[in-house]
Amino acid sequence: MPQPSRLDDPLYASMAWARYWRLMRGMALFTLICTAATLSVLFYLHGWVSIHLYIATAGGIAFALMLTAALMGLVFLSSGTGHDESIDDPFSPDGFDDE
Repeated sequence: MPQPSRLDDPLYASMAWARYWRLMRGMALFTLICTAATLSVLFYLHGWVSIHLYIATAGGIAFALMLTAALMGLVFLSSGTGHDESIDDPFSPDGFDDE
């Protein structure tokens, strides 16, 4: 029998999602700093190559960092709120009655 998740409580869920979005805002700032630093180093080393190079580099860095932050944030949200333990696991040792 699955246990209720703590995310079913609206008050606790709003607190957990607020923490998740605070993490995402922090990672957006970190992404902006990393992207600016990378573009600065790229410009320092190679000069003005092409606007397409800088757009692609900025997009790739921003996409990779924000996707990583979003997925890891969801893992932390799921684990930290007890949502992982609330599933019904048919393969758990408690689920079999072979005796």
